[in-house]
Amino acid sequence: MPYKLYYWPGIQGRGEFVRLSLEQAGAEYTDVARARGGVGALHRLLDDVDAERLPFALPALQDGNVIVAQTSAILLYLGPRLGLAPEGEVDRIWANQIQLTIGDLVEEVHNTHHPIGTGLYYEDQQPEARRAAEGFRRERLLKFASWLETVLERNRAGPAWLAGGTTTYVDLSAFQVVEGLRYAFPRASGSALERTPLLVDLVERVRRLPRTAAYLASPRRILFNEQGIFRRYPELDEPG
Repeated sequence: MPYKLYYWPGIQGRGEFVRLSLEQAGAEYTDVARARGGVGALHRLLDDVDAERLPFALPALQDGNVIVAQTSAILLYLGPRLGLAPEGEVDRIWANQIQLTIGDLVEEVHNTHHPIGTGLYYEDQQPEARRAAEGFRRERLLKFASWLETVLERNRAGPAWLAGGTTTYVDLSAFQVVEGLRYAFPRASGSALERTPLLVDLVERVRRLPRTAAYLASPRRILFNEQGIFRRYPELDEPG
């Protein structure tokens, strides 16, 4: 039975981290909201008054009778089933820790353009966004990138992958977040990535994985845009 991915159409968002793993594994799945009439299914899932385990927000994944929400939880569930998780409990917990840290980075990126509240438009909080983005560029971007660089350096299996000696879902997530940073902050991310060559190599290694490369070249890969998490507002990037 194919997996069902519930996420908003038209944006990559947090759902893209799940899509990348499903695509890299060659898994059968339905992107529910992109099917005809599928948006209604998202609302039914979130508003199910009889659900014992009601998701708070999307993405959510359905595997038969099992529904898992939250990106990191979905990938923790999917990783072993897709062959994209390390062997052994301790290593799987470590991979989950990396994913949770990437999730923290994603949240901080989102807060650069919505520092006051998600219910407001970007245009309603531009002064605050400029200040938040400046702090992110100056203090946080390189800190996260350097941590991922250190994880690669200290991987006992070598610096090719983040957790163990083969591709896991956290490598795909690192690829996605770096691509997002390059889109949203081309100048600031370029400066940071000059100091993290192993991370840059990892991103290119993921890009060349045959199934991932095929997905990236397909219409299933939604382009970055100013409705998602990673948004290109030139005024929030480093001055040219």
